[in-house]
Amino acid sequence: MSAAIPLEAIQAAAGRIARLIVRTPLLRLPLDDLPIEIYLKLENLQPIGSFKLRGAGNAIAQASAAELARGVYTASAGNMAQGLAWNARRLGIPCQVIVPDHAPKTKLAAIRRLGGEIIKVPFDRWWDVIVSGEYEDLDGRFIHPVSDPAVMAGNGTIGLEILADLPDVDAVVIPYGGGGLSSGIASAMRALRPAARLYAVEVETAAPLSASLRAGKPVEVDYRPSFVDGIGGKSVLPEMWERVSSLLDDSLLVSLDEVRAAIRLLAERQRVIAEGAGAASVAAALAGKAGASKVVCVVSGGNIERGVLAEILAEG
Repeated sequence: MSAAIPLEAIQAAAGRIARLIVRTPLLRLPLDDLPIEIYLKLENLQPIGSFKLRGAGNAIAQASAAELARGVYTASAGNMAQGLAWNARRLGIPCQVIVPDHAPKTKLAAIRRLGGEIIKVPFDRWWDVIVSGEYEDLDGRFIHPVSDPAVMAGNGTIGLEILADLPDVDAVVIPYGGGGLSSGIASAMRALRPAARLYAVEVETAAPLSASLRAGKPVEVDYRPSFVDGIGGKSVLPEMWERVSSLLDDSLLVSLDEVRAAIRLLAERQRVIAEGAGAASVAAALAGKAGASKVVCVVSGGNIERGVLAEILAEG
């Protein structure tokens, strides 16, 4: 298996989903007081507030009518669930979602609003579904939120757009949940801009990729839930290890306080609302961890609890 998703598959995905998604802007963050150019790829502006619409849309578009006859399901803390439910509603098919017991209320409400049926389970059971790719009580078409090649190809369309808007980008920082977003974007970048540095970003309370890269093999870590719910896990998925370890240059670690500061800065200077996962890339870039050059930060989503956002803004 080649580590990279073929460029042709990503380009084909771009054609399939063009009418379903927002072609999100790439905006420079106003930072006159810092010697760095930070650009924001604003995936929080998608109709569901997250990049997940891309991968879900491409995966459903490639499934046959027979495969979709009993509906679709996935395991998700919230954003992939919304992406799948949005597309399922469009096609008039059922959508069921297995969510961990700490999933935020804002995301659960959005899933229900989009017509998705929620099945809440303990975190360890939810993680088992992510690892195994199945849930025995459901018989619809399972679409893996991370390792499905069609999902990764859809995610990779972000890389095509970044390069169209900033061909001389020096580095891209990508929030790391399970590797589906970073592998997709990195596949496009390695094919078209191999000189660019490609970084995952993880929060210190849930950083399996960083630990695995240091160990040279997948390892489990102590996962501590936080308001940064869109990234992080207990381990690197076995089927993703070859991809992420060869496509990415490193994984950058940020603290919860650094993420909070990035959320505040995005709101104050760019009027952008980012969830914890979406702001993590900006936190890494602001700390200089991606270098002092032209750095693109993928703001992967903006689905943050209102109370959490209010508390973070008040702290500033």
